[in-house]
Amino acid sequence: MIQHTFGLLVRPSAQWRVVADLPQSSLKTLILYPCFMAILPAVAWYYGTSRMGWNVGEHGETIKLTAQSARQICILFYLSMVACIAIIGCFIHWMSNTYGAESTPTKGIVIAGLTATPLFLAGLVGFYPLLWIDLLVGVTAISWSVYLMYLGIPIVMKIPEERGFLFSSAVLAIAMVIMICLMVGSVILWDFGAAPVFTD
Repeated sequence: MIQHTFGLLVRPSAQWRVVADLPQSSLKTLILYPCFMAILPAVAWYYGTSRMGWNVGEHGETIKLTAQSARQICILFYLSMVACIAIIGCFIHWMSNTYGAESTPTKGIVIAGLTATPLFLAGLVGFYPLLWIDLLVGVTAISWSVYLMYLGIPIVMKIPEERGFLFSSAVLAIAMVIMICLMVGSVILWDFGAAPVFTD
């Protein structure tokens, strides 16, 4: 699985072709890829928010979450990342007939999981929560993920680039809707006891 991570960062076109040629049995194994990769940002943000903390303002005091609160939020963070990948993957499969592509739910989830690789790696900035670094790395990771999606969908689905562009644009729209739903869900969970608890 690690070779896919490295390949998507340094030679994405070639790596997508490798994924496109994988047999169904290997694709089923790759379903576990986002499950493992999502651990990285969850652990990083647990450590960063409970041990390192962050500052508001130039001379503000360090703000930290209690270990229990950080653990609860990071577990929910992990589950939401995996769930979002699965949902986007199912939408990729569902929309494939519209764009003349042959797909399976497995293939859709694998595409979504591999596309999110830069986001998983960018989550490592959570070890040291510093706003301007987090924003810079986050924007770069989002840009690379979008690029990977537009590059990978036509290759893996074996459709022309024109149709792949429309397909990828539809997937991007779905991902944005899911992100908004995730934000609403976070607010609802705060009301049910998952709100952050800060140290004194």
